[in-house]
Amino acid sequence: MLPYRNRNLSGVSLQEFVLVGFEGGPETQALLFVVFLALYMVTVLGNLTMIVVITLDAHLHSPMYFFLKNLSFLDLCYSSVIAPKALTTFFSSKLITFAGCATQFFFFSLLVTTEGFLLAVMAYDRFMAICSPLRYPVTMRPSACTYLVLGTYCGGCLNSIVQTSFTFHLPFCSSHRIDHFFCDVPPLLRLACTDTALNELVMFGFCGLIIVGTTLVVLVSYGYITVTILRMRSTAGRQKVFSTCGSHMTAVSLFYGTVFVMYAQPGAVDSMEQGKVVSVFYTLVIPMLNPLIYSLRNKDVKEALRRLGQKHVAA
Repeated sequence: MLPYRNRNLSGVSLQEFVLVGFEGGPETQALLFVVFLALYMVTVLGNLTMIVVITLDAHLHSPMYFFLKNLSFLDLCYSSVIAPKALTTFFSSKLITFAGCATQFFFFSLLVTTEGFLLAVMAYDRFMAICSPLRYPVTMRPSACTYLVLGTYCGGCLNSIVQTSFTFHLPFCSSHRIDHFFCDVPPLLRLACTDTALNELVMFGFCGLIIVGTTLVVLVSYGYITVTILRMRSTAGRQKVFSTCGSHMTAVSLFYGTVFVMYAQPGAVDSMEQGKVVSVFYTLVIPMLNPLIYSLRNKDVKEALRRLGQKHVAA
């Protein structure tokens, strides 16, 4: 994927970058370290809990919770790609090797793109369950669900390969200081000593296509769902469906909103400091919130947590 090491203007092999991180003195850095650590610990705990509960409770062995477990896995993985290295930059080394930077970017791009596709798949799953309940068991059989998840990873991998190849074949010669807390496209493009118009076109083109395409799937699915819900005569059934779909729409809105601002809308982020704040939101805050959104608003998950707690106490 990276056939050569980048070279700076002096001809010396560029083997490492410096992650600048956030501005501020020792007190600011200490505060940010505590915030990042707290967010990451809650993210790990929340997503691991969702994975364990869905795996162990037979009542949750359905397509919807299969996708939700995969969402928790993605949130856990892509926050782990970013947070541990970011935490080390507050007090110790800010250095990251060229290969390490490319690897971090590759996996981050893969996992975030996969999550975007997975959220669209989850919307389609709810559409089939609510609008075509008789066809649902056949359409969303276990093998089909597995193929859909594999398809999201294939889509994520394709985008990641393209983005990584285009970005890390640029000649970085103006500086080796990345004005960010992880390796991402916008700050890396600023270090290039060549025209980056093609790279920006590829980034905005791919990200825009993915975001718009998956957003359309979500909007169309929930358009049909809304019409179906309004036709329901049972108030209790309507409230249950609204509760389940409301959780998913909250997660979708948070994720797509921040990703769109950062990658698919040129000029939306005026400075790298603003970009860092937006990045914190979708790399740490959203993965932390997703388990809370789905557990606090989902009666089945809360009951599964209660059953698991009772088994633990009885044991």
